[in-house]
Parts: sequence; structure tokens; C-alpha cells
Amino acid sequence: MSSAQERRAAVSGAHPGQHPARKRRSVLRAATVLTVLLLGLVLTSLLVGSGSSSPGRAWDYLLGDPQARANAQLRLAVVDVRLPRTLAAVLVGVCLGLAGCLLQAATRNPLAETGLLGVNAGAAFAVVCGLTFFEAESSTALLGWALAGGITASAVVLLLAASGRTAGSPLRIVLVGSALGATFHGLTSYVLLGTRATFDTYRYWTIGSLAGVETGDLLDLLPLVLLGLGTALACSRPLSALGLGDDSARSLGHHPERVRLVVAGAVSLLAGCAVAVAGPIAFLGLLAPYAARTVAGARMTAQLLLSALVAADVLLLADLLARIVIRPWETPVSVLLAFVGGPLLIWIARSHRMSTAGASA
Repeated sequence: MSSAQERRAAVSGAHPGQHPARKRRSVLRAATVLTVLLLGLVLTSLLVGSGSSSPGRAWDYLLGDPQARANAQLRLAVVDVRLPRTLAAVLVGVCLGLAGCLLQAATRNPLAETGLLGVNAGAAFAVVCGLTFFEAESSTALLGWALAGGITASAVVLLLAASGRTAGSPLRIVLVGSALGATFHGLTSYVLLGTRATFDTYRYWTIGSLAGVETGDLLDLLPLVLLGLGTALACSRPLSALGLGDDSARSLGHHPERVRLVVAGAVSLLAGCAVAVAGPIAFLGLLAPYAARTVAGARMTAQLLLSALVAADVLLLADLLARIVIRPWETPVSVLLAFVGGPLLIWIARSHRMSTAGASA
């Protein structure tokens, strides 16, 4: 295959020497399985909880049984607790899956994750400031502070990374994000040292949990999530070109620096919304893109779709386990993800595929 054919294949997302129709069928099968699994997990999430309401009674409520619908406790469990929590798991999973996939493609680093843009650190510092200086105690107020802090931190990273002769380069974005994140971590620790009450509330938020999420909060964030999703899809073709290298991308009419800055903006929106809803959730934005790449290969649009589905499935499954592992109490969902994500991350880092990807990046 000629170099021109290889460039066209990479931009379209196909592997050289691999039948495109066969790859499309594999992606379609994987997307179908993941979608069916997601629907099953959504239904199970509405039926199962840490409380005393049985799955059978919850099923009767969903089917419209008059006696079940008249039960105020059952309505509280299904509609006011489980439904918004289920929607939050799907939304946060999609956001983190898309954000991780975008960031890894833009930086050509298979181990990149959303914390590199300072989103988590900025959100944490904003939450601490809101608790300490503005008496923000409600879940809605904390959500607003976390979202504002995450997006502001990312905006500062983008402004700093966009300056100079190496503007928009992957290394510059990562270095600026890491430096700013460390600064925010230090400021957060400084503020927390003198306020015990703030530390108690912050400790609960930083664990990472989907408990207490309200449907209204999710609806408020939906426009930002849709904006991030639309930007992610619009960047899929330029990101495929970036996989060939910056020089090849320029020869195809793309501007690598601009593409990376736009991608970083989309990652900031998606990760900021996720952190605002659930707090810092580790590993998910790192593992989901890797799983998507094993199926989709270089097809960027397929990677985004599969990464979003994988992350939503994993987070919803982890949240289900969090409700029943030590029932009637709950385990923070981030703890379960850490137990699973840690060993998986070690395995991925030691795998031959990851070594090859890192070398090629």
C-alpha cells in the first residue's frame, strides 16, 4: 500500500491491510452488546438498592401497578433516589469515556487521563473555597463550585499552553496541566488545614460517589455535556489525521495546535461536568479508551462511541455493587473502581500492545 493510501486509510479510521467491512462489523457487534448491557444495567439499577424495597416491588412500580404506585416509600426509592443516580452514572460514564479518549488521541499518549488538564484539582480547590469562604453546603452549590473550578482550571491551562513557539503541543499541555494541578493541590491543603468542618464535607465529596444526585442538577448540566459531545464528534476526523503525526496532518489540511486546543476545551467541559456530579473518579477515563481501541482500532468515531459505552457500563456496574457489597450501607463507587482499575492498569502497562502504542506515539 502506498503512503498516500496509508494516509487516507488512517484518516478514515481503517487499518492498512485490514478489511474495512470486517472491522465495521466488529465495531457494530461490540456497540450492540454494550448497548444491550447498558439497558440491562439501567433496569437493574432501578430495581436494586441498598434500602429495604425489594426488586419485585420496584418492578411492579415500573409496570404501573396501582398498589405499588400508591406506596410513597417505594416511589421515593425508585423515582427520587435510584432514577437520578442511574442517570448520573450514565452521564458521568459517557463524559469520562469521551474525555479520556479525546485526550489520549490528542496527546498520542495511551496513559493520559483527564487529571492532566487540572480539572480535578481545580474542582477540588473551588469546592474547598466555596465551603470555607461562601458557606456553600447544599449539593447544588457544591456542584456549581466544582464545575466552575474545573472549567476555570482547564481554561488557564489552555491559555498558558497556547502561548510561545510550541503552542498547543502535547508535551506543553501535559506539563502546564500537571504544574497547575500541583499548585491547586497545595492551595487546597493550605485552606483545609485551618477548617475542620470544611475538611469533613470535602472528605465526603472527594471520595467520589453518586449518592444524593438530583435530576434537576443533571438537566442543568445537559447543555454543557451536549456541547462537549458535539465538539468531540467534530474532532474525530482531525484526530485521526493527528495519529499520522503533525507533519502528515498539516499536509492533509489540518492544524494540529488548533485541534489539540479545541479537544482540550471539550475535555474540560466533559470532565468538569463529571467531577461536578460525582467528584473525582479515577481510572475510568484511562481504561475505557484502551478497551475501545482494542476493538475499533484507529477509527476515531468508533473509539469515541465504544469508549463512552464502556465507561457508562463500568460505572453503572460499579455503582450497583457499591449498593449491595456491605448492605444496608454503601461503598463509595470510586473505591470499587480503584480495586478493579489498579490491577487492570498494571496489566495494561505491562502488555505488549501498550508498549507498542507508547513507542509509536
